[in-house]
Amino acid sequence: MLNPAADFATARQTLQRRNRVQIADFLLRDIAERLAACLYHEVPWMTAERGQPDSPAWDPQTRQKRMPAAYRVASTGFHFVYDRYLIVDAMREGRDTHLLVHQVLRFFNSPPFLAFIRELTGDSELMMVGAQATRYLPGQFLRVHDDRHDEENRRYAYVLNLSRDWQPDWGGLLHFVDDGTGPQEVFVPRFNSLSLFKVPMRHYVSFVAPWARQPRLAITGWWHARPRDPASPA
Repeated sequence: MLNPAADFATARQTLQRRNRVQIADFLLRDIAERLAACLYHEVPWMTAERGQPDSPAWDPQTRQKRMPAAYRVASTGFHFVYDRYLIVDAMREGRDTHLLVHQVLRFFNSPPFLAFIRELTGDSELMMVGAQATRYLPGQFLRVHDDRHDEENRRYAYVLNLSRDWQPDWGGLLHFVDDGTGPQEVFVPRFNSLSLFKVPMRHYVSFVAPWARQPRLAITGWWHARPRDPASPA
């Protein structure tokens, strides 16, 4: 699945120096195209809002009703609204076994891929990859946070971008910010690129503009070391 022509050597150097990198042409092109088609046409999306149970993807009437309240909550601190499909949960429950995203997650947890990410990051303790499919529609967003989760032992976060010809003024960009909330760097979700960064790192996904002509699609998740035992000392 990986594109052998991708410049992983340079990506490794950049990651070591900056703790984040965007790798172009990450997957073989035909795999990326098939995966994008799966997200566009086949995934049964749910809408996720922080603090609320996931529900079937909101129709326009539901969005019109619920988004103003979500924006009010977001004005006070961390919040999100976006569509997602929890691949790990679906595989565990035996749902939607025909979807290509399931094959991708199995590949991400295969010995060759785990060896690859250990080499890429220099972290020999990486042992598991989690994944969800994500879809950001106009008006959806993810406010600033750092992805820290001590029990899950997240080491790196990744975003495999699967929207074609995304325009920067459509929003949906991955912004990195410093501790004073000032801007540091922005990754545009270019098709078949992998955005990768070390955890914890403050970041957010900007509000998707009403004029965006397509959804912002991706496979996202974390590269984990062995989960910590909460009863054990750090």
